[in-house]
Amino acid sequence: MITEADLKRIMREGAGQSEGIDLDGDTVGVPFGELGYDSLAVMETAGRIEREFGVRIPDDALSITRTPGEFLALVNRAMAEAA
Repeated sequence: MITEADLKRIMREGAGQSEGIDLDGDTVGVPFGELGYDSLAVMETAGRIEREFGVRIPDDALSITRTPGEFLALVNRAMAEAA
């Protein structure tokens, strides 16, 4: 299982420091667009999670994921199914 802190770390790494992305506070319910993440950034985050945790998230599932909380639930569900 990955935690919210894991996801924020990975999202920060993918965005880079120069992007001005603010992930402090409660962001699990905030839409990715409001956080400054587009679909490409979400796909990059999924790729990083696949490399680090060994779980692949299908693109069609990513396309309907709108918030970090939904993304986290999707990843943890995929990890549980793979176990």
